[in-house]
Amino acid sequence: MKQMKHIDITITGKVQGVGFREVTKMVADQMGVKGMIRNESDGSVYVEAEGDDVLLEVFLEWCNDGPDRAVVENVAVTPADVKNYRNFEIIKK
Repeated sequence: MKQMKHIDITITGKVQGVGFREVTKMVADQMGVKGMIRNESDGSVYVEAEGDDVLLEVFLEWCNDGPDRAVVENVAVTPADVKNYRNFEIIKK
């Protein structure tokens, strides 16, 4: 059994209004990453992601690129406790 890890990710740049949440959910679902994503009031996107090391590494690579119209300036990652998400969902505020 691979060990599940949890990371909190804050992505800044031109990341709202470019389909970031929708495409990230598709990518996460395809990869089997669990967690959530939401827009923040400061213009950033906040993600909680759970998976094993390899999955999260690949997922983070995706976060550094984002969808075509996004311009990612910074990706800040913080390890946190696993919350055992069942799926990956978009949180609409």
